[in-house]
Amino acid sequence: QVQLVESGGGLVQAGGSLRLSCAVSGRTVSDNSITWFRQAPGKEREFAAGISWSFDGSYYADSVKGRFTISRDNSKNMVYLQMNSLKPEDTGAYYCTVSSVAPPPRAQESYRFWGQGTQVTVSS
Repeated sequence: QVQLVESGGGLVQAGGSLRLSCAVSGRTVSDNSITWFRQAPGKEREFAAGISWSFDGSYYADSVKGRFTISRDNSKNMVYLQMNSLKPEDTGAYYCTVSSVAPPPRAQESYRFWGQGTQVTVSS
């Protein structure tokens, strides 16, 4: 059974940083693509960042490129999202998900398993 558990969200001022964690069970992060999506209030869930099992390629939405970094620890079977220079528009629930496809798909419909999400709130 695949389970994903996100943690690390919180309230931070604009310009601050947070590090989100995604604990994965039932799949091996080294053999799968892991993706972070986010959902702002009243908006659709959108792709934020993904890391491919193939060649460790990482992929970012234009809105977060240069500020967010996705990484993984194969020994812990975990994936992280380091978020720097946070902006109020980064506010939302952040979810991680897993796929066997590489590079990681950017459409949420491509994913079957989701965590419960972790809330990020950036104040201005």
